[in-house]
Amino acid sequence: MGRASVEAVCVVHGIIDGCYHPTAIDKRPVPGPVRVDGLGPEGDRHVDSSHGGLDAAVYVYAAEDAAYFGRVLGRDMPPGLLGENLRTHGLDVTGALLGERWWIGEPGTGVLLEVRKPRTPCHNLSKRVGIERFHLDFNRTGRVGAMCRVLESGVVRAGDRVTVDHRPGHDVSIGVLVTGMSPAQAQRLLDSGVGLTSALHARARRYAARG
Repeated sequence: MGRASVEAVCVVHGIIDGCYHPTAIDKRPVPGPVRVDGLGPEGDRHVDSSHGGLDAAVYVYAAEDAAYFGRVLGRDMPPGLLGENLRTHGLDVTGALLGERWWIGEPGTGVLLEVRKPRTPCHNLSKRVGIERFHLDFNRTGRVGAMCRVLESGVVRAGDRVTVDHRPGHDVSIGVLVTGMSPAQAQRLLDSGVGLTSALHARARRYAARG
């Protein structure tokens, strides 16, 4: 896809009313540089304890996937609308493998991220976009973006180059995981040695057992 880069760095703009409780999904671009550590970008926050954490410190979403929904919905999808921290361009986020690693910026000063799991959309996404049950359609496409762990802290800014540092030896991508992996794919994921969250490890074992 050519050179991949950061289109925007987004943090929470304000806490807004959600479907069941307040939410920090209202994220908007900020000028860089932005410091990113193990809990995510400086200035960001999570209201719901089920969000965030080390395995979801940085939410990455591709401009190409946002453009897809823009065409489907006939509207603009500006950075931050979907609650992402990094909007990227030229990076295949839906095709990213679990355990894939990305350098955001330059090694030594930038941030090293590891893809840990897909985003699990909820009703707050539908409310944010203003379309009832949008989160279900969003999920069905597999274009949900990647939740990442920070392996090396640093600073990021719009325009930073994104480089793939490591791709593991299996074929379970974010899109495949969301839309349904085969028993063989699940077994290859388990055999790859990639560290998985407890929930994803259990899911992979269930799918592998179907073979």
